[in-house]
This record gives sequence, structure tokens and C-alpha cells, in this order.
Amino acid sequence: MQAAQGRRPSLCVVKGSGGVETFIRAHVDGLPADVTLIHDLPPRIDGRPILSQARLHRAYRKTLRLLNRREWAWELTAAYLTAFRRAHADAVLAEFGQSGVTVSDACRRLGLPLIVHFHGADISKRAVLDEYGARYRILFHEACAIVAVSEPMRQRLIACGAPPDRVHRNPYGVNIQAFHGATPATAGPTFVAVGRFVEKKAPQLTILAFADVHRRDARARLRMIGTGPLVDASRDLARGLGITSAVCFLGAQPPDVIQAEMRQARAFVQHSIEASSGDAEGMPVAILEAAASGLPVVATRHAGIPEAVIDGETGLLVDEHDVAAMAAAMSKLADDPTLAGRLGKAGRDHVETHFSAEHSLARLWSIIDACLARAK
Repeated sequence: MQAAQGRRPSLCVVKGSGGVETFIRAHVDGLPADVTLIHDLPPRIDGRPILSQARLHRAYRKTLRLLNRREWAWELTAAYLTAFRRAHADAVLAEFGQSGVTVSDACRRLGLPLIVHFHGADISKRAVLDEYGARYRILFHEACAIVAVSEPMRQRLIACGAPPDRVHRNPYGVNIQAFHGATPATAGPTFVAVGRFVEKKAPQLTILAFADVHRRDARARLRMIGTGPLVDASRDLARGLGITSAVCFLGAQPPDVIQAEMRQARAFVQHSIEASSGDAEGMPVAILEAAASGLPVVATRHAGIPEAVIDGETGLLVDEHDVAAMAAAMSKLADDPTLAGRLGKAGRDHVETHFSAEHSLARLWSIIDACLARAK
């Protein structure tokens, strides 16, 4: 199927359950196509289920599911066939690997090119791979293109069976007009962290490293933005270390507050690790936003981070779980504002050149456009 002559291509973007992440919203708003966003499980558009919710129709589908569990897959495919036809879709972009599996049958039936965008946990968590690994291997050969946000993720996808010529590296991009203006050379020794309080972000390790920094310099402050299952344990740790007056937990904040916090900081910190579940980062957006703001970044050699942060040039990288090394890197920036300013400026230049939203969207569209051309 292909776009009709003289009209913009119609693209259906399918994402898994949960909120609309920043990068998915950027795809929906920024790609040069008529985009329909479809939320997965259950499939719905603008909050409304795609399939009829009339009592008789729901009872019929429930009966089929009770008789044969595989009929749930039939129901999903029916929903996506309806949605793709209604949107006059020319191609489908599945955000996250699981969504790619869910829509693959409908795409195959309609002859629609399918582009599957992986993001992190969908190709790293062991539970996900145990459940979807076999279906991923089929998907890899049915999809027109597979998108990875970093080179380590690209290599992981290939190791899981994806044909190398179909796997495209396309890092996230950030709004460099919104994130700017940090002056680390003149800011006080304040460190900012932004991200969910989950195992792979290791907020407790960041706090442990900061505690050592604070012992060396009582002026040092840590401001942590975000929420999640580890926030209470992180508060308890700060209390146990006797640094509650120096660590501020701000909770979830809107973009304008995050931007303001970054503009007032000396450096950004994030101690990403591979979680016990296997969960790993793709390309942390907050690190790119911090660098775009003009902040040096202290982070770990984890997943795509070394592509975003050039050690010794735009920030300082340490090994996962090396709290002492992270504390030393943070202290180095606390003691040397001139170094922080130099690294921050280089980080801003690096993001402008390689990780702007415009560049990322252009690369993603070139992948989608090539699939549309092959479908003609």
C-alpha cells in the first residue's frame, strides 16, 4: 500500500500501555506525515476503544477468548485492521518491540511496511526476552526496518537475530531551543539529577557518591527530580547519611521547571546500571537535555551514554557501581568551575551537532520514507 498521489503519507504510530513519552510525542508532532497515535492494549485512539463496545459485541469477543486464549490475538488484529484502514495508513511505526509483535499480523495482511522502534527495556529485560524472544525473531524478518537508539542496542538486536541491514541506529534528539542557558562556571556546586527512581537509574548510588562530595565541600547540593518505587528508600538513605539538608527531592516536574533547574546547576549526574532484571537504558533523554543546556555530565559507561557523553571532553564517565569514582568526578567539578564550564560548552556543541530533535526526526523519517518507497 502506498500514499495516494498528491497527499502526505498517512502514518499510524502504535505505542504500548502507559503515558506518551517525550520522544514518542516528538515523533507524533514532528514527522512530516498525517499521524494517527494508537495506544496499545487495548487498542484505542483518543482514549476511545477501536472495536465496538456494544454489549453484544463485547460478549461475543469475551466468549471467543474463553473458548480459545489465542482469540485475544485475533481480537487485537481485528482492532488494528480497523484502525489502519480507517486512517488510510501507508506505514506503521511501532514504538517498542512488544507493540511491533502485536501489530505485525495486521500489517502483513494489509501489506503495510512496519517500522519497529526499540527503546531499552524491550530488548534488555530478561522477562521480556523470555516472553517475546521467539516472536521477535519472526518480527525481525517481517519488519521493513528496525530502529535502535544507540550502537550497543543495535548490536544487541543483531545478536538476537535481527538482520544487520535492517537495523538502523538513530539516537533520540532534544529541543536545543528549550534546553539552553546553563552557566556552570559561575553556578554554585549544585548537582541535578532527573529520572525515575528505579533500579537501572540507581538513585541510591548517586546519593552515596554525593555524600562523599558533601563531606569534602559542605556547600554542595543535590537536587533530584522524579518519582518512582525507590524514592522512599532514597529519602531514607539521605536521612541515614545525615545529608537531608543538602539533598532536595523535588518529585515529578514539568519541562519548564527542569530547564530552570539545569540552568542553575554546576553539573548533571546519573549513575545508570544494568538492573537485576536485565533492564538497561537506551539513550537517556535527560542526559541529552542536560548537555544541551550546557551542563557537564557525570554518568556511567552504560548502554548509549558514552555516545552522548565524551569522557573528558563533554563530561566524566565512570564504571557502573563505582561510587568512589563517581564521587571523585563530582568533586572534581565542584572544585573546578572553569573545567565545568569548558565541558558544558563542549557538551552543548556535541548535542547541537549530533542529537538535536531536528536531526533525529530527519533520520527517522528517512528510514520510514525508504520503506514507503520500497512498498510502491
